Amino acid sequence: MKYLSKYEIAFKGLKEGNHQFDFELDDKFFDKFENSEVKKGSLLAKVFLTKQSTLMILEFAVKGTVELMCDRCLDQYNQEIENKSKLFVKFGLEGEELSDDVIVISFDDHQINVAQFLYELVILGLPIKHVHPVKKGKSTCDPEMIKKLEEYLIVEDFKQNEEPVDERWNELKKLLDNK
Repeated sequence: MKYLSKYEIAFKGLKEGNHQFDFELDDKFFDKFENSEVKKGSLLAKVFLTKQSTLMILEFAVKGTVELMCDRCLDQYNQEIENKSKLFVKFGLEGEELSDDVIVISFDDHQINVAQFLYELVILGLPIKHVHPVKKGKSTCDPEMIKKLEEYLIVEDFKQNEEPVDERWNELKKLLDNK
């Protein structure tokens, strides 16, 4: 947990107004999160803090690449990530999370650790399907694995296996179609 302390922003001594903080997210950063989808990456994170008397607004922006396993060929590839988010931080008697983008921290707190927010921003920036990018109209997946997949792919012709339809159903379908 000591490694993640470098992602803390000390806001108590800051004047009201805008402030910027830059962080690097590397392999060591992702190692600190258990069961992470991302093991390796190289991203630059910028945090824009707007401090006001009663609240703070944190705007996050991450950009870079992470290494993922392709869902199709199981080979590693680099996925570009770019994502932005905003977090509102209010002050209260005790810390709590009001919603996804609003948290309350204690009046006694003097710093906030943004590591978890940056990690979530990266994970939410991942595509649903993890596949190699297509270049010049061709997939960049491992050709040997694709050949193996095609070898074991079972394609059935459903038209041949269909049982004949009972003609009585056709009359009922007409009622559905209002014919």
